[in-house]
Amino acid sequence: MDYQLKNKKVFISGSTKGIGFATAKTLAQEGAEVIINGRSQKRIDEAILKLKNEVKNAKIAGIACDFSKKDEIDSLIKEIGQVDILINNVGVFNPKDFFEIPDEEWQSFYEINVLSGVRLSRAFLPKMISNDWGRIIFISSESALNIPTEMIHYGMTKTAQLSISRGIAELTKGTNVTVNSVLPGPTFSEGVKEMVNGNENNKKEIEEEFFKSERPSSIIQRFADPQEVANMVAYVASPLSSATNGASLRVEGGVVKYI
Repeated sequence: MDYQLKNKKVFISGSTKGIGFATAKTLAQEGAEVIINGRSQKRIDEAILKLKNEVKNAKIAGIACDFSKKDEIDSLIKEIGQVDILINNVGVFNPKDFFEIPDEEWQSFYEINVLSGVRLSRAFLPKMISNDWGRIIFISSESALNIPTEMIHYGMTKTAQLSISRGIAELTKGTNVTVNSVLPGPTFSEGVKEMVNGNENNKKEIEEEFFKSERPSSIIQRFADPQEVANMVAYVASPLSSATNGASLRVEGGVVKYI
C-alpha cells in the first residue's frame, strides 16, 4: 500500500527505540524525510546507522534534545524549522506507589510527557494550517483510560494528552490538517526485553503472568510488537486518513473494555 508519504518531513520525539523507532523505520520505508530524536547524540547515531542499514536510501537525520529542558526544546524547534508531520512520542514512566511519588516526579512527568507535545504542536501547527496540510499525532496509552494504580502519575499524563489532542484538533476546522491520538497497549518494548533478557521461554512466562495479574481484560493476551503500533501511526500520518480528525485510536489488544 502506498501511504503517499514520499518526501514528507517528519519529526518524531523519543524515537531511538521502541514505538518511536519502529515508526521512524516505517515512515522512512514510505519515502518520508524523518528526523529522529533522543537525549544523547550517541543514541541518535546508533539509531540512524541501524535505520540506514535496514532501509535502503533512507532519508534520516537526528537531533538530540532532553525534553525536560525548555532551552533545549527551543533550540530543537529552531533547528527543525517546520514539518509536515509531528509525532509526539517522547515519554517517561516509573511504577511507584502513589504515596511515595514526590511532587518533583509529578512535575517531571508532566513536563516531559505533556508539555513536550504542547510546545512542539504550538510551534509547528501554524505553518501546517497556512499550508493547508499537516498531521499531529500524540502517542498516548491505554493507561489514559485505565489509569494504572502502580503509576497514577503516568496515567494522568496520558489522559492529558487526549484532552490536548482533541482541543488542538478543533483548531484545524475546515483545513486539511488533522490531530489525533494513538493509544498503544502493553508493548514489547526495550524495558520488557530487558526483563526477558533474550530468553524466549522467559518471555512466555512473563507475558502469561503479566496478563493474568495486570491486564486480564486483554483480548489478545500478549504484548503488542512496536511495529503493530507503528502501522497505525503510519496510516494516521498518511493523506489516506484525511477524514480521521480529533480521534483516539486504540492499538491495545482489547484491554480497554469500552464500546
